[in-house]
Amino acid sequence: MNSTNLYHQNTGEYELEICCYSADSVIEAAKGGANRVELCDNMQDGGTTPSAGTIAQARKVEGIKLYVIIRPRGGDFCYNDIEFEAMKYDIGEVKRLGVDGIVIGLLNPDGSVDTERTKELVELARPLDVTFHRAFDMTADPHKALESVIECGVSRVLTSGTYNTAVEGVELLGELVRLANGRIAIMAGSGVNAGNIQQLQQAGVRQFHSSAMKFVTTAMQYQNPKIKMGKESQHSEFEKGIVDEEKVKAMKEILINLHRQSVTS
Repeated sequence: MNSTNLYHQNTGEYELEICCYSADSVIEAAKGGANRVELCDNMQDGGTTPSAGTIAQARKVEGIKLYVIIRPRGGDFCYNDIEFEAMKYDIGEVKRLGVDGIVIGLLNPDGSVDTERTKELVELARPLDVTFHRAFDMTADPHKALESVIECGVSRVLTSGTYNTAVEGVELLGELVRLANGRIAIMAGSGVNAGNIQQLQQAGVRQFHSSAMKFVTTAMQYQNPKIKMGKESQHSEFEKGIVDEEKVKAMKEILINLHRQSVTS
């Protein structure tokens, strides 16, 4: 079996999603064998809706499912009417561009899930698949939030267990898997890598989300030392983040081996 077939074979119930901030990254995620990508823009803001051009280029990549985040801005997840209308418009656009799913997350001011608006977006997105993103980790009560998200009819919730990283939140992740009881998938995200993916799997998680990123220098040779165009805290403007194919392969191979063990035990 060649490496391409190895990394693209079915891993059963285990799924690997890669967060991508460019069409180039989608190519690398596909080469690494990921099941799907979450395509975003604005890494420094935790991901916002990418441009139509970026989505169109990403859609050309074969052999991988394309999900697009629908998030009009960085910051919190409590949106005003104008922002909500923008989200509805963007769903129409991504459907036109042929994506496989969308990723959303809306909260009320009190930290509960905005079920009314979430249901509206889910209905608008049909027949696309829908993920509820890490807005879940900003809810006041994750147990109630889980039931609310299930009520909205989404397929999965992306969560770090309400901590900065999934490893820190592994106890709650396992609890959410048990409470979900197959009604919705719990996908662990934030800091997921080949070194900890098995620990998360042992908690009962079957879907995993990772950025699998590396930073590479751009083609720019001249660098004006007197000015900085972006935020002071961000990476160098002469570096760009891109998915590392080898990191994706390493995680996928672990999942393949875990699946093999489960079917032979």
